[in-house]
Amino acid sequence: MIMPSVKSACSVIVTIWIIVPQLCLCPVQATFGTTPNIKHIVIGRCFTYTTLVQPGLWYDCEEIWRQFEKAVVQHASCNVTEEHYCEMFNMMPQVWPCDRFLFWSKTRMLMHSYAAVFRHFWTLEDTLVGFLFNDLIWCGQEEDSDFDFNSCPAWSTCRTHPVYSLWKRASQNFAEMACGNITVLLNGSITNAFNRKSMFGSIELDSLNPQRVNYVNIKVVTNPEGPHMTLVILQCIQDLNQPSCQMLASSMLQQKV
Repeated sequence: MIMPSVKSACSVIVTIWIIVPQLCLCPVQATFGTTPNIKHIVIGRCFTYTTLVQPGLWYDCEEIWRQFEKAVVQHASCNVTEEHYCEMFNMMPQVWPCDRFLFWSKTRMLMHSYAAVFRHFWTLEDTLVGFLFNDLIWCGQEEDSDFDFNSCPAWSTCRTHPVYSLWKRASQNFAEMACGNITVLLNGSITNAFNRKSMFGSIELDSLNPQRVNYVNIKVVTNPEGPHMTLVILQCIQDLNQPSCQMLASSMLQQKV
């Protein structure tokens, strides 16, 4: 697989690791409208983040919600751009240490498992904006000053979808912050492990700064056959019936004896 360069004059070194666990491709549940109780969820997550996840940080959770609401309500469900969220993003700046950025594409479940084991990694979902809005759906109504809790269009319907626009800006900001050595998890079990139309391929890759990023470590996750690495063990926890997982378990037991 050939990866495009980060920038035309980029000095970033790109290596590809072919590793071999099987992915669980779970379908995303459909939703008919804005997530119920979204205000309480977002504000509650904000207080949780500043109290338990990143204690010591302070953000005005109520004002963040107000700016989010202002960006979405009274706008058509396909007419919310990144610029609509500018005030909200200005209220939640964050800076992360170098060498800890983890990007992913079509490997969501594996990414969370990997980040849980190697706790020094930070993903977009670990930022404040990612923590607040992860797994939520929202859209407004041009003729009403409230969210539409009955029907929201799919992401693919328009490029100015309110959910897509927020994640596009969040992904760009996260990539622009990246520095030092970064890691990328790609799905080698699908036709295009690297897809230019994905959020990583279309937004994050081009937003990496070659003056800040020294090294890109790409892990392409394919099938359960191959060397016994950490990611294989993570996948075997989810499916112990895989032949390679049983072989791994037997090998580890023999070593223990």
